[in-house]
Amino acid sequence: MASNKRDQLLSTAEDLFYRDGYHATGIDRILAESGVAKMTLYKHFKSKDELIVAVLDARHEAMLARLRERAAKLPPRAALLGIFDGLHGMIHGDGRFCGCLFVNAAAEYHDRDHPIHRRSAAYKAELQTYLRELLERLDAPAPAQLARQLQYLLEGALSMAHIEGPGDQARDARAAAEQLLAAAGIRASD
Repeated sequence: MASNKRDQLLSTAEDLFYRDGYHATGIDRILAESGVAKMTLYKHFKSKDELIVAVLDARHEAMLARLRERAAKLPPRAALLGIFDGLHGMIHGDGRFCGCLFVNAAAEYHDRDHPIHRRSAAYKAELQTYLRELLERLDAPAPAQLARQLQYLLEGALSMAHIEGPGDQARDARAAAEQLLAAAGIRASD
């Protein structure tokens, strides 16, 4: 039962943090919307910061598990480009796109030594590692550099969709990614 309440807290907190921001969302609001008692919250999390870190960790694990699951079923090039397709779906998903949970956290907790900022950076670093691993499977030249370039396209599409509102940002970034892969000698047949 406790894990259900914990999951309920995490889910509610994630929704509120994503929609309204980390600083703007208070513990009382999370408790009211989750229907969980304050004692239960503090049984699982010692502070709001600890709750935020847990939300980021849960999202981190879910996102990377989904990417790795997809990569296990697809050729590496298709898995790479599929990230942009997934991003397009996320941007247009439920009509309430508010940017990236991790970028938003890093922006609100801008001190790079803060645990919340570090968690956001860790997710982005692991995403880059995932991209590099796919590129290594393709025998891409300079896979670390190409992984960074592809990530810049992803992050740019995320940021611009947040600023401009949902549009074709991810599709435009995908087209640029295809050009980068072609320039690296990675063809559609790979």
